[in-house]
Amino acid sequence: MDNYKDNKKAFITGASSGIGAEFARQLASHGYDLTLVARRKERLDNLAGELQQKYAVRADVLVADLTRDEDLQRLENHINQLEILDLLINNAGFGMHGKFTELDISKHITMIQVHDIASVRLSWAALPGMLARNQGGIINVSSISGLVPIGNITYGTTKAFQVVFSETLQLELSVTGIHIQALCPGYTYTEFHDRQDLEGFQRSRIPKALWTSTEQVVSESLTGLKKGKVIVVPGRLNRIFASLGRRSIFANLLRSVVVRVRSKRYDRS
Repeated sequence: MDNYKDNKKAFITGASSGIGAEFARQLASHGYDLTLVARRKERLDNLAGELQQKYAVRADVLVADLTRDEDLQRLENHINQLEILDLLINNAGFGMHGKFTELDISKHITMIQVHDIASVRLSWAALPGMLARNQGGIINVSSISGLVPIGNITYGTTKAFQVVFSETLQLELSVTGIHIQALCPGYTYTEFHDRQDLEGFQRSRIPKALWTSTEQVVSESLTGLKKGKVIVVPGRLNRIFASLGRRSIFANLLRSVVVRVRSKRYDRS
């Protein structure tokens, strides 16, 4: 165990696949010891074994469901017991499509729990130790949907919360050595769109120029964190779209288009 005492430490939720697993790989390549959190134990064990063998770092596995209060409490306790935590990555999340009133309320509540409540609780647990050492970082994996009002209503709203949470938390911590980031990727090649909640999604309908790889997303995130960038949007086209979407004139136009499209959907139903 002493072999790892000088390594930096990172805690990653949603680490079993996609962006979370890529964060684990890139951080391990930089010498970070890891705590990997997700629901799928076999996936986590395989990833931990891969990283320990390839990079000679420590990778601990915690199986947890962020919709369960008892599991969140267990993760908070684990963070509190860590002697050092350099980086927290709130990556766990999922998508869904459908009209707000047609989806069961439990799905909306579950999404709020996983995206927002879990991020707030784990950040609250991690910050005292970071403040005591006056260094550390938190990356909240949001989405371009958190910057531009498109897509599923609850998904975009929960991701917008992560953006504002990150921005205001960074303002509060501006005189410290702690850096907060909202990572806002667009379409990314992962298993995200293969979930049952997104059944029917066809990748071929999205222009290839709008897609990014997990490697690019994570690389730009970690580079942005070093530079102190609070909002990171990977991919040039995504940055242009997000920049326009946050400007009042374009945002108002986009909102009017979204309203018309959604009105037609309700009319057809």
